[in-house]
Amino acid sequence: MSELELKVKEWLILDRNETTNAEIRRLWENKEYSELQKRMNTRIEFGTAGLRGKMEAGWARMNDLIVIQASQGLCEYVLRNVSDARKRGIVIGHDHRHNSKKWAHITANVFFNRGLKVYLHAGLVHTPLVPFSVSKLGAACGVMITASHNPKHDNGFKVYWENAVQIIAPHDTGIASAISENLEPKITVWGEDPSISSSFLNCTDDMIKAYYEDLQCLSVSRTSNNLHPPIFVSTAMHGVGDRFAAKAFDTFGIEPYVPVLEQKDPDPEFPTVSFPNPEEKGLIDLDTASNEIGAAVVLAQDPDADRFAAAEKRQASSWFTFSGDQLGALFAARILEQYKNSGRPINRLAMVASTVSSKLIQKMALVEGFHFSECLTGFKYIGNTALDLEGTGSFDVMFGYEEAIGFMFGKTIRDKDGVAATACFAEMIISLYSQGLTAQKYLQSIYQKYGYFQTKNSYVVCQDPTLTAQIFERLRHYPVSSKTPRILGYPPAIANLDIVGVRDLTVGHAYDSSIPSREPVLPLSSGNMVTFKANGRDKSSPQSITLTLRTSGTEPKIKYYLEGQGPDASEIKALLDDVVKVLLTDWLEVDKHMLQVP
Repeated sequence: MSELELKVKEWLILDRNETTNAEIRRLWENKEYSELQKRMNTRIEFGTAGLRGKMEAGWARMNDLIVIQASQGLCEYVLRNVSDARKRGIVIGHDHRHNSKKWAHITANVFFNRGLKVYLHAGLVHTPLVPFSVSKLGAACGVMITASHNPKHDNGFKVYWENAVQIIAPHDTGIASAISENLEPKITVWGEDPSISSSFLNCTDDMIKAYYEDLQCLSVSRTSNNLHPPIFVSTAMHGVGDRFAAKAFDTFGIEPYVPVLEQKDPDPEFPTVSFPNPEEKGLIDLDTASNEIGAAVVLAQDPDADRFAAAEKRQASSWFTFSGDQLGALFAARILEQYKNSGRPINRLAMVASTVSSKLIQKMALVEGFHFSECLTGFKYIGNTALDLEGTGSFDVMFGYEEAIGFMFGKTIRDKDGVAATACFAEMIISLYSQGLTAQKYLQSIYQKYGYFQTKNSYVVCQDPTLTAQIFERLRHYPVSSKTPRILGYPPAIANLDIVGVRDLTVGHAYDSSIPSREPVLPLSSGNMVTFKANGRDKSSPQSITLTLRTSGTEPKIKYYLEGQGPDASEIKALLDDVVKVLLTDWLEVDKHMLQVP
């Protein structure tokens, strides 16, 4: 009996969902072995992001059986590692995607079956409400059923630890091991079970009320002196965010925004967008109506409302879409100003950003005297870094962000919150407009004070993990003349810039040229991650770049994060274009490998 046949037989024994069971049976009977190998050979990996994948039958997909096994493993791990876990319980929420409600109930059934208290949020909630509830209720853990901004056929299982932050090592591997030890389903009802769901605790209204009370503390001024406040348009991208964002506006005392009606209500089919990510190009496509109503700003939340994007009217029908780094700079400058006005010592203020985000806040911290920490990519690291800083008793961590339009505010939620970002940005806009400024002008004033920083981030799609590994290995042993000076085997230059620093955070290749011991200070990444620093050769017009390449943990992508710094904006823009050209053509060899470039 082949390994594939063994995995198929195991699936048919364990899977009690008639639809997915029949799906695998049909593929086997029709001898569709290629498709079966894709679905059955490799189990979907439980990592620091939990689980996320396509909703289909199979060990490599998201389905009832996988959710049950993940819930059972998580439950047993929590019971072993969290004190008073049964009494403290679990918080569970879900978005509007296909299967989300069902999988939330399956998760609740598993935990209730093991004697844990279950707080199951009623109805659709935005992701930040789950870590908020874990914190407020003192729960042992939390689970949010969502695939965030992924395409409509995906869903996910997102885990928060007892500290209300996404899990990091060693919990990810510990939970994965516990899952492998608990594969036999132990519940009888795979879905909503009225006989036990009445025993679940519904504190949704209380948590939402507490959430907005906490959110209100972020508001600097709940009224505006501007007699003609700007008109806002907001889109929820067919997700759950509209009702939460509308309530946030009311909480801040801001006039209601105009919703994009085509995308206002939750719809798991995402009919107007193939990829419901406001970070992607085309944010303004459905918001052209804003020109007719005289809107000044377009706001957007991703489908589970934990991320935020914005665009501001530039001229006529032209719009300026802010990058995640530009939004981060605006928020950081505003929070710095507010903290100064509070009279608290500036050296108590702290901010956190991922290592692939702009270095502008780091420069701001050096100039202003507050503390800045960088960490690995993802809010699991940003949140835990914030908690560690707070734990010293020396810092108030008031802001954290990553370039992928994720922003953390205040001291309660140590995760990104698109609703909080929406309200805080709108309030900032109203204040700026009352002073005769725009967000674009405010951003330019930040550059004038701290230096010009510009980013150019993107990715290439590589469906073959072996090829991805080979590309990174080639960078570590880059083919050049033996006489060319360089750092180890890495490339010596890129686009007339000399490589002056390299940091490799890949397991088995850990290296940092800036540290005497050559041992990186940051923890190692779960995938390939290499950062290059390069300086221009013209000392009369100093230019520098930071370029980070890393593999995605959830998608078949090689991502790159490029930032340039220098005195002239147009020269930096041209430089970044040159660097990307060399990166794609020579370093990644996209034509040779036929890699997809967006």
